[in-house]
Amino acid sequence: MDAEKLLKQAVDGFAACIAFYTRIPAGRFAREDTDFAASQWATPLVGLIVGVIGWFFFWLAHALGLPASVSAALSLCAILLVTGCLHEDGVADMTDAFGGGQTRERKLEIMKDSRNGTFGVVALIMELLLRWAAMAALVRPGLAFWGLLAAHAGSRALFPLFMHAVRPAKPTGLAAGVGAVSSDVALYSAAIGGAILLVTLGFWPALAAVLALAVWFFGLKALCERQIGGHTGDVLGSLQQGAEIILLLVACASLA
Repeated sequence: MDAEKLLKQAVDGFAACIAFYTRIPAGRFAREDTDFAASQWATPLVGLIVGVIGWFFFWLAHALGLPASVSAALSLCAILLVTGCLHEDGVADMTDAFGGGQTRERKLEIMKDSRNGTFGVVALIMELLLRWAAMAALVRPGLAFWGLLAAHAGSRALFPLFMHAVRPAKPTGLAAGVGAVSSDVALYSAAIGGAILLVTLGFWPALAAVLALAVWFFGLKALCERQIGGHTGDVLGSLQQGAEIILLLVACASLA
């Protein structure tokens, strides 16, 4: 395969991932027949875009003389808008299902329900509070830049790894519709995410982050396999949100 064709496939895949994981209208730059499963290598790069957008609003608020708590709140609002709360919705649905459902079928049914219960509301409040507090603790735009890039790129690098390691819980739905993610795609994403963590956090914090992410990854894998027999789009959203919190906390401990 020649270099031009490889580049075209990479651009198509990157655009498809941007369009799916954010509200940025990049889908017009990708072919309709783009292999979305093969495009998952680009998820950490999508995270970089989200992180930069969040950082810009953090920097803008700081430049206007606003305190770090407000800068973090505005940054978080921008991130929620650009992603369309895609992954937050997963946190609420998965928590409601795993906390309130008694059978596998009932858990999957709850995940499809657009209404949020007590478990989901509490989970959303707590995860948003943790993210905001960690971002505010970074205090300065320079530190927030590295922390946000690490958190958003590193957390999204787990998507293809999880999709490769855990089968879909049902034959239809968002997760199943992605298709089979190959080991090569999963490794490419992990390599990109790992490189970004090294650059943004440094060696020892990056190593600590990888170990913490591994605990979260395999813990969630065991949980979703026991609860519903595999993963769904909601589980993937929860995977990302938990990983983002872990990386923001590591950034606070190592950078602030």
